[in-house]
Amino acid sequence: MMTTNGEARRQGVASRYLALLIGTVGLAGCVQIDTPDKPIEINLNINIRQEIVYRLDGDAKKLIEQNSEIF
Repeated sequence: MMTTNGEARRQGVASRYLALLIGTVGLAGCVQIDTPDKPIEINLNINIRQEIVYRLDGDAKKLIEQNSEIF
């Protein structure tokens, strides 16, 4: 039975995928993952600095100065 050019190309691609699949499965057996004996320690040195900046208009500033005991 004769195959056409398109059929031969599909068979070639399929055989490449099959070879890749077999190779991947074969390598998967070689991989070994061990868990560490000690817990993983993550040391984060974080410096958080917050600045609050406010501006008051003249009337509000005078009101605060006149009633400073409230604040």
